[in-house]
Amino acid sequence: MKQTDVLILGGLSGITAGMSCRKFYPDKKVTLVRKEGTVLIPCGIPYIFGTVGGPQNNVIPDGLLEKNGIELIKNEVVGVDRSKKTVTLKDGEVILYDKLIFATGSVPAVPPIPGIDKKMVFTVRKDFNYLDGMLGELKSVKDLVIIGGGFIGVEFADECRKDHAMNITVVEALSHCLQMAMDDELCQEAEAKLAETGVKIIKNSQVKSILGDDTVTGVKLANGSEIKADMVILAIGAKPNTELAKQAGLALGYQGAIKTDRRMQSYNDPDVFACGDCAEKHSFFSGKALPAMLASVATSEARIAGSNLYSPTHQNFGTISVFSTFINGRAFAVAGLTERNAREMNMNIMVGTAEAPDTHPGGMPDSSITKVKLVFAKGTGILLGGSLSGGRSVGEMINVISACIMHQMTANDIFQFQMGTHPALTSSPIMYPIVNAARMVLTPA
Repeated sequence: MKQTDVLILGGLSGITAGMSCRKFYPDKKVTLVRKEGTVLIPCGIPYIFGTVGGPQNNVIPDGLLEKNGIELIKNEVVGVDRSKKTVTLKDGEVILYDKLIFATGSVPAVPPIPGIDKKMVFTVRKDFNYLDGMLGELKSVKDLVIIGGGFIGVEFADECRKDHAMNITVVEALSHCLQMAMDDELCQEAEAKLAETGVKIIKNSQVKSILGDDTVTGVKLANGSEIKADMVILAIGAKPNTELAKQAGLALGYQGAIKTDRRMQSYNDPDVFACGDCAEKHSFFSGKALPAMLASVATSEARIAGSNLYSPTHQNFGTISVFSTFINGRAFAVAGLTERNAREMNMNIMVGTAEAPDTHPGGMPDSSITKVKLVFAKGTGILLGGSLSGGRSVGEMINVISACIMHQMTANDIFQFQMGTHPALTSSPIMYPIVNAARMVLTPA
């Protein structure tokens, strides 16, 4: 029987949890078991089909584990016995653990659409060989239909058109793509950028069936219309991969995710922790369970889980939800509550907006207009959320906004913000849009 102090089941968040554990408890033996031969960067998967050029350019090297003194076992876990504190592998090997971390991630959600099992219908799986085969098939595709207009669907549409001449159609059930994450004005701007590339977007529509005999030839919408397709990509989200946790008798919550406390400790076993997509998420604002499967959230939880194994001092105060994407040369990002979210929650809010070039002067090469929208609680002035669009700097600006939300900064705090600026790198200090959006709610017209 093999023995270890800390046993981790999983990939991306498991790596982070292991690294955190090694930093806080350098005397502990850490072992990671995963079924996958190669771990992919999840948010980089759409870019395999365009910018990155293949799954081989989107991997997390195993050398990272070796560098941090983490033993890697490539095998499948078939059973967990919490009473004996053992894990059984597919080859029959048994591992005895002291602490156990579930980081088993998620699997694609597959809707009950007739014809979903036809050839050339693909899900977004975190599987190197599967995606490599999918990329190979894409090269001969003339008509691609993507079901789902969330971040993954939109990014797939934007990337697939880069190296392949084809007709691309996105079918979205809601009134806008990205509507689950963004306010309408940002959704419309993103849709316009995607449409510029020739991608067709069909909104307020659901797929009734997938057409063809053995291989897909098209999709039929609920209104009876048909769209030609020789490949279909299902991009409608994912669900927690918790079958093993269920078999082990761990408490499961929203959407079947593992229930944990703020220390990422499971509800019914003090020696079992969970992080990443397999762990239940709770809103930073309301405390209610929510779906938020993001690599950034997963790694944050993993750092907390790894640090708390033997001395629980760090806490997860809830998911802020920080999103960003890049469509046809323009970045879009959201942190915290959108204006729509806040109004649906019947919050009394103030909204400030501002825009400015992301260089000064704005005529410098590659300059873009940055648009900022901030949502504050009326009365307290506490920042609840922010939305941005603009150039590449938006990707880090949204992280600034997330930090402001996490530390409950007010409009007045942000108004007094001392930023670092440079003509080629940022907006002018006079026109800095985050500050000016905050000023707007302090001095309304």
